[in-house]
Amino acid sequence: MNLLFQQQQKHVNGVMKTIASQMNRLEKEASQRQSDVMNIRKHFWDEVKVNTDTFDDFLETIIGLRQEAQALAVSQSTHQHAAKRLDVLQRMQNIPYFGRIDFTEQGHSATEQIYIGISSLMDEGGEDFLIYDWRAPISSVYYDYQPGPAQYKTPEGIIYGQLEKKWQYLIRAGELQSMFDTSLTIGDEILQQVLGKGTDKYMHSIVATIQQEQNRIIRHDKGRLLVVHGAAGSGKTSAAMQRVAYLLYKYRDSLNAEQIILFSPNAMFNSYVSNVLPELGEENMQQVTFQEYLNHRLSKEFQIENPYDQLEYLLTTMDTATRVAAIQFKASVRFFEVIKSYKESLGLSGMLFQDIMFRQKSIVTAKEIAAHFYSYETSLKFHHRLEKTKNWLLTQVKEFEKREWSRPWVEDEIELLSNEEYHKAYVYLAKKKGFNRDSVTDYEMEPKMLARLLVHQKLKPLKKRIAALHFIDMKGIYQQLFTDTALMQKLLEERLPLMWEAICQITVDTLEEDKLFYEDATPFLLMKELIQGFQTNLSIKHIFIDEAQDYSPFQFEFIKRLFPIAKMTVLGDFNQAIFTHASGVVNFDVLQHLYGQEEMEVINLAQSYRSTKPIIEFTRQLIPQGEHIIPFDRDGEQPVVTQVANEEELHLDIKAKVEELKGLGYQSIAIICQSAAESKHAYEALTAIEDIILLKNSSPKYEQGVVVIPAYLAKGIEFEAVIIYNASVYRDESVRRLFYTACTRAMHCLQLYSVGQPSSFLQKE
Repeated sequence: MNLLFQQQQKHVNGVMKTIASQMNRLEKEASQRQSDVMNIRKHFWDEVKVNTDTFDDFLETIIGLRQEAQALAVSQSTHQHAAKRLDVLQRMQNIPYFGRIDFTEQGHSATEQIYIGISSLMDEGGEDFLIYDWRAPISSVYYDYQPGPAQYKTPEGIIYGQLEKKWQYLIRAGELQSMFDTSLTIGDEILQQVLGKGTDKYMHSIVATIQQEQNRIIRHDKGRLLVVHGAAGSGKTSAAMQRVAYLLYKYRDSLNAEQIILFSPNAMFNSYVSNVLPELGEENMQQVTFQEYLNHRLSKEFQIENPYDQLEYLLTTMDTATRVAAIQFKASVRFFEVIKSYKESLGLSGMLFQDIMFRQKSIVTAKEIAAHFYSYETSLKFHHRLEKTKNWLLTQVKEFEKREWSRPWVEDEIELLSNEEYHKAYVYLAKKKGFNRDSVTDYEMEPKMLARLLVHQKLKPLKKRIAALHFIDMKGIYQQLFTDTALMQKLLEERLPLMWEAICQITVDTLEEDKLFYEDATPFLLMKELIQGFQTNLSIKHIFIDEAQDYSPFQFEFIKRLFPIAKMTVLGDFNQAIFTHASGVVNFDVLQHLYGQEEMEVINLAQSYRSTKPIIEFTRQLIPQGEHIIPFDRDGEQPVVTQVANEEELHLDIKAKVEELKGLGYQSIAIICQSAAESKHAYEALTAIEDIILLKNSSPKYEQGVVVIPAYLAKGIEFEAVIIYNASVYRDESVRRLFYTACTRAMHCLQLYSVGQPSSFLQKE
């Protein structure tokens, strides 16, 4: 062991000693604070003298309560802070730091050694930094520069200087295993070791190997929109999660995890990335799928198809031409403009309403509501006319209510009241007349008052629906777009889409069953919001959208309107755009349209790290312009394509391959199928494989081991070894990207099987 290595181990030992000392102090502090919290809770009311005899006594009681509550809040906050810091220090016990820069600031002669880790660490005196947080301004030099002139941004301005040296360390449990003096791309040596290892059921944060382009993403702070377009395995999602951690660090006084939301592909993916932020000592932000939001807003009115059911239908149904045409039109910017124009045209004609009914009796007909709505001057804003119509309807119901007081049905309902219901009505009316609890028995209830109360209660749900604008026939209004060809022709201002009559037929038929195709859900909700007024969320400050190539213009527009003050980070890969609506999309122009060029920055990640060089060289041939994807120089076995005669041979070969891979030490092995239907079939045929797991759209979390999974669910997840169940089914151009997505999940080993002739995508030109 050379002298330099010994000196660095001595430095590690000193840092470990400081970590242990601070942990010891924090453990005592956390224990004491926990005891304080329990003590305050136990004796809370002992410390407060409750007296409400006079106003002064009452005021004194309130002040006492407030003081005790504040003391409890302070103790709880201090305990939480100590526990959180203790958690970070426990992680630092394993890897205290991973890098160092020797930096000479301009105008200074002394060179400072800056050690970088997952969190900052001060010396025992609290005067000097032993370790800088990887998110600190000076740490950006580690990621962005090779030895030579360097600079970094601080709130006070730019600091210039000279980067003398850059070191990388591999430390585990306080033992220095290796160190590198590097002027190469950051992380090459350590990155080789990290990527060469296995994976588990969670994505992990590897801040030691952040690349320069990834660092740009993490620290980006200009404009409202950051678009990250990156190849499969380029680290988009990892950089996004680290960006969340960076934002929470930089804006810790004005931003918390609850003000950040991640739109992710599915619940399984949410579970897969759930460990990254806690590893960095931060709370997880809100995670939701767009489908969950659609369900939240529309599931009371419709049964909504989810995107995977839509894709499954297209993958497993023979005649899909009409559906494909419908999806492509309804997800287009053209249809988005139609919806906006349609809403404007409704100000002149076309609004549909529902009869206001009570006990199978019409109070106001739909035709009367329409006549009233259009009786207002068109100069009056649309939502004001709706508001006036709503108030008019409530007045009509009020008049109707008075007429119902003496109807025979009211007397019948009174006689059917239970003793409990009668007593509740009696007490309510007595209190309304001014009788208190002690004198309520003196009240003599008049029959007509009980009749009025009963009618009022019966009409309450109807009034509530009117107040919520449920008298508008939203389904009919949307349906009108597909039943009135002249209207659509006028709104489009161009030729109708191909197969228009067939599109109209399947749309109307589905709506009649109170169902919504996935491609209709967002346009319908956008239309509904434009008519009724948008529900906005002003508390969210940052939005992250992963797998953004799978979002339609409608969804982007809707998210922007829903979170009007939020900044947005969008991550995607056009080569993995597996949904039909994305077949014609080659860029994120729609985002530029929404935010403007000056508010938008695009960062491209061309280098792929997940897979070995042979796997990347194999998979990039599957897509147009794949030559632009740059493989990281990590050696490995060539992918293998094996042709089998039939399914029986296929299943025998897969079982043998899984055993072979297990013998090599692989713990995450994915058997990737084209669809859920094929996955179910494969799983049932391979149940002899020990502990095999079938992953479905409904699976709440990602399970590690030998899994059978549809290609579209595997997106965003990586596996040590991938077996493509049957490559011969990937023949049509529409599934090329799905095939590419499936193959790029492999880190170390890619085995493809083909029953009969392999996919044409595997034929080299």
